[in-house]
Amino acid sequence: MSMSLILVIGACALLAIGMPVAFALGLATSIAVLAVGKFPMIVVLKETFTGIDSFPLMAVPFFILAAELMSGGSLTMVLLRFASQFVGHKRGGLGYTNIASLTFFSGISGSALADAAGPGSMMIKMMDKAGYDRAYSGALTASTAIVGPIIPPSIIMIIYGLQDERVSIGALFVAGFVPGILIAIAMSVVNWHISNKRNYRGDGAFPPWNEVWRNTLQAVPALMLPVLILGGMRAGWFTPTEASVVAVFYALICGKFMYRTLEWKALPHILIRSALLTASVLIIIGFSAAFAWVLTVERIPYTMGEWIAQLQLSPWMLLVAINILLLVFGIFIEPLPGVMVLVPILAPVTAAAGIDPIHFAMIVIFNLTLGMITPPVGGLLFVTSNVAKIPLADLTRELKPFLMAHGVVLMLLTFIPSLSTGLPNLLGFK
Repeated sequence: MSMSLILVIGACALLAIGMPVAFALGLATSIAVLAVGKFPMIVVLKETFTGIDSFPLMAVPFFILAAELMSGGSLTMVLLRFASQFVGHKRGGLGYTNIASLTFFSGISGSALADAAGPGSMMIKMMDKAGYDRAYSGALTASTAIVGPIIPPSIIMIIYGLQDERVSIGALFVAGFVPGILIAIAMSVVNWHISNKRNYRGDGAFPPWNEVWRNTLQAVPALMLPVLILGGMRAGWFTPTEASVVAVFYALICGKFMYRTLEWKALPHILIRSALLTASVLIIIGFSAAFAWVLTVERIPYTMGEWIAQLQLSPWMLLVAINILLLVFGIFIEPLPGVMVLVPILAPVTAAAGIDPIHFAMIVIFNLTLGMITPPVGGLLFVTSNVAKIPLADLTRELKPFLMAHGVVLMLLTFIPSLSTGLPNLLGFK
């Protein structure tokens, strides 16, 4: 039996019994190498370490720390007030506020789970008190929270940039803006339809302009973080890794001196939480790298490329086939290991078909992120269900219109490449 077959069967079996993804990939890799006996076991450790031994990867802990510092500075309430003043008074206003606040927060957290557990959990409680169906509030939150990894700064984009040398991390950051905005618009359309159908009323009237001005000024420092990161990278002031350090200092200044809500005594707790989150990300990356190494040694990318070439698919048909593969894969595997395993296999195939690498990157990231809210396994569904105290079956039932809207966005991104490539090309990112 080949090493790759043992690898895939072992990983599927371990995932089926509920083993965490990182350990399932690591153990399956070890079993495959041990069973075949072609390589010493030390190779697994070497490839795992090599997977995380990267200067650009040093950005991950700093971006996580920056998000934790901003969250520790009561940023959530600042963004909620800022978003609510413009849309809260309309029919379905709290739904729009939920969408807007999650979209704004995604430019700081870079995580779908952080979006759902932070502003998302607060909005579910507010919507529940205002008479919204709790399952609907949870479905809206989960469906919108996937903008977290798409709007920069994004950890998954850093990982993607390491897997495909044709694209820069800066270009991926910029490319995520338009897809992220499209997701917010699509979720708003669904909220408009359901709010009118169920008569979800707005919350009060439009606030006085002096209050609008005050709330906007409070939100500006937080909203400037993505602008600072991308502007500095575009101007050549710093690399993505250096930008993550700048983000930490900026977040510290905002939390302590601008919002004045970050206490020095809270820093040890924030540092510990950031370290734990970083460790959980890096262990996934390390074991995924070892898993991908086995596939490379077995020439799986080359074999698959030859097989697809024989099918003689047009670029558009190839993208449709890849969409289906990614959607199915994303249901069972988290986005980070999904990127590390699939991108080395699929990127050469799409390059041969003449598909723009940034266009392909956005399709991969969107599909794998969408898997987080796709039943029955979607991890974001379990987080939202737990945070909002909603039965998973009720949450899944309310997801249908949101999944349809995401499908429309996916088709737009697939068949209109400029939605992904236009902004990076305009700003000179490659």
